[in-house]
Amino acid sequence: MNKRKIFNDPVYGFISIPYDIVFDIIEHPYFQRLRRIQQLGLSSLVYPGATHSRFHHSLGAMHLMYRSLEVLKSKGQEISEDESKAAVLAILMHDLGHGPFSHALEGVLAEGIHHEHISMLMMQNLQKEFGKPIEMAIQIFTNQYPKKFLYQLVSGQLDMDRLDYLNRDSFYSGVSEGVVGYDRIINMLDVHNDNIVVEEKGIYSIEKFIVARRLMYWQVYLHKTSLVADLMLKNAVLRAKELSRTAKLNKDVSGNLNLFLTQNLSETNFADYIDNFAALDDYDIIQELKGWMQSDDKILSTLSTSIINRKLFSIEFLALEKADKKYNSLKQHYSEEEMKYLVLKGAAQNNAYNPAKDNIYIKFKDGSIKEITDITEQWNIRSLSNPVVKHYIAYPKNKF
Repeated sequence: MNKRKIFNDPVYGFISIPYDIVFDIIEHPYFQRLRRIQQLGLSSLVYPGATHSRFHHSLGAMHLMYRSLEVLKSKGQEISEDESKAAVLAILMHDLGHGPFSHALEGVLAEGIHHEHISMLMMQNLQKEFGKPIEMAIQIFTNQYPKKFLYQLVSGQLDMDRLDYLNRDSFYSGVSEGVVGYDRIINMLDVHNDNIVVEEKGIYSIEKFIVARRLMYWQVYLHKTSLVADLMLKNAVLRAKELSRTAKLNKDVSGNLNLFLTQNLSETNFADYIDNFAALDDYDIIQELKGWMQSDDKILSTLSTSIINRKLFSIEFLALEKADKKYNSLKQHYSEEEMKYLVLKGAAQNNAYNPAKDNIYIKFKDGSIKEITDITEQWNIRSLSNPVVKHYIAYPKNKF
C-alpha cells in the first residue's frame, strides 16, 4: 500500500507524508479524533470561519517540522533519519491529548490534568503498537533526548506549533495581523551549541512573529466575546459535574462523558481511562448542552441555552478596583450559588515573548550570538516580554 499520500492544505498547499509511520499514526483513531476537536474552542461564535480542527493544525505543524529539519541538514547539522522521523512524529502527536473544545475545557473534564500529559499517555499506548520510532518521539517530546534543539522545534519560543497556529488561525479567522513569514523564518534557522538560532538576515521576520503573536492573542485567543463563551462553557460543565456528583442532574449522560463528570481522576490513575477520554470530542459536549437546555436546574439551563443560542453574557475589561466594585454590586441580584456560576470574574494575561522560559537567539556573520531583545531596532519588542494583564467581569445581560 502506498502510504506517501498528499493533503491539499489551504495554508501551505500540498503537504506530503514523509514517512510510512506518519501515515499509520494519522490513520489511528487517536489522531482521527482530532478532526472533531475545534482548534479555537468557541471562537467561531466571533469569527464564523474559525471552525478548523486540531487535525488541520497537527498536519501543518508536521509539515513545517519536516521542512525545518531539511533546512538544518542542508546547513551541515547532523540529524539522522531516525531522529528526523521521531521529531516529525513528536510534533504530529503533540496535541493528541486535547479534550473537547481544546483549551476551553482544559483541566475541567480531566480535572487539573494538562493536555500535554494526556498526549504523552496516548503516545505511550502508540509506542506499544508501533515501537521504537514512537519511543524516540516521546524522548524528544519530553525533552529527554540528548539533542535539545529537536525539543525546541516542538516546544519553544520559536517552535513549529506556534508558527503553524499563528498562520492557520489567522487564515481561518480572517485576522490578517497574525500572518508571519514562516518560509523565511524556517530558511533562516540554524543550530549553535545545541540551541536553535536565527541567522541575522531573519531578524525582521522574528520581530514580526513576536508582534503577530501579541496581536493574535488580544484579537482572537483572548477576544472578550471568545473569552466569555469559553468561560460559560467551562462553568456549564462544572455545574453538570456538581449536579452529577449529588445525583441532581435529571438527565442521562453518555457513558464516557458521565465518567468524567462523576469521578475524581488524577495523573496517577488517568492512564486507566485514556481510551474513555479518547472517545470524547466536541460533539459529545454539544449534544449534552442541548439536553441541559431543558434541565430543571436554572443555572445549568441558562448557561446551556445561552451557549447554544449565542446569547452570551456581557463582559467588561476593567481595572481591578472597578471589577471588584461591579462584582460586589451584582451580589445584590444573585444568590451565592448563582454568583459562583453566572458571574465570572478573573484576569486574562499574555506576554508575546517570554525570555524567562526560553530565548530567541540571533546568529551574526562573525559567529557571535545575541538574544533578540538586546539587538532589535523595534523599541516595543522588549516591552512585549512583559506580561499584560486585563481584569474582566462577565454576567448575564438579563436576570433570569
